[in-house]
Amino acid sequence: MPKKGAKKAKEVVDAPAPDHQGNKLPDHLELQRTRVVCKADAPIHTQGFQYSGAFAAMGVDNSVSVEKFCKNFKIEINQLTEDDMEFDMIGIDASIANAFRRILIAEVPTMAIEKVFMVDNTSVIADEVLSHRLGLIPLDADPRLFDYISENDVPNERNTIVYTLHVSCGKGSPRITVKSGQLEWLPEGSQLSAASPAQTGDQQKTFTSFGQSQKEISKKPLGVKIEEITIARLGPGQSIELEAHAVKGVGKIHAKWSPVATAWYRMLPEVVLKEEIKGDDAVELQKKCPVNVFDIEELGGSNSLTPTPSPVYGGFG
Repeated sequence: MPKKGAKKAKEVVDAPAPDHQGNKLPDHLELQRTRVVCKADAPIHTQGFQYSGAFAAMGVDNSVSVEKFCKNFKIEINQLTEDDMEFDMIGIDASIANAFRRILIAEVPTMAIEKVFMVDNTSVIADEVLSHRLGLIPLDADPRLFDYISENDVPNERNTIVYTLHVSCGKGSPRITVKSGQLEWLPEGSQLSAASPAQTGDQQKTFTSFGQSQKEISKKPLGVKIEEITIARLGPGQSIELEAHAVKGVGKIHAKWSPVATAWYRMLPEVVLKEEIKGDDAVELQKKCPVNVFDIEELGGSNSLTPTPSPVYGGFG
């Protein structure tokens, strides 16, 4: 004689897999599934159901899959300039939006100055501080044209960009400001001697080994993005002479390779009024809202307040 409950256990095992398309949650549960509810002390405490098995007992699959992502996700670009981008990300969870934000900051490669060969520096700025300032200058160079360089690689035209800086302030002259636009791109590679020639007539050995000019690789000069960044201030008799080598990297190694100054996102706000606000109270509440999310409608000769949700914003600059 089978044990009590065996038949029921068999029915559970043979039950068909939940069908997300064929099952629908009640309205209050669907609201919990698709919204992040802010409590009174928000944003410290919020409520949401993001784990995959939250509604499995009701036959609804809440997990994330590639098929669902491709079907629901889309991007609408609201603003695009040379320095800023603002866009809406629709159909994704906040955790995925945050993943995109972290990718922008840490995973997108750029070119930045990594090595500085100091020939002369009689300014008041120490060599290390000066090198750090040079590394943070954004370069106008497409990283897709270059390869990553390792410790064992020889600097060449495919993995290194060379810049030179040679400025001086004459004795008796007023103080001068050294700016990023004074960095000069050397498409033929380094001009500093790495070692003295063994014999007279031997070719001079430099810190790079370029097989061709970088003018053949890039259609535009590989200068700096902003030319008005202050590098140093020189007094009479002071000078700076150096050579800087830029390589390809990502922000998770050092912030100088991060392509964005900031990347942020916020969720689409949905304002729900617990009761209808009419008359002078509606006008007063509309004026007090700093972000203009309310609109006043005339219903039967009286003013009524309705929420106007703001769009989702994501962007970087």
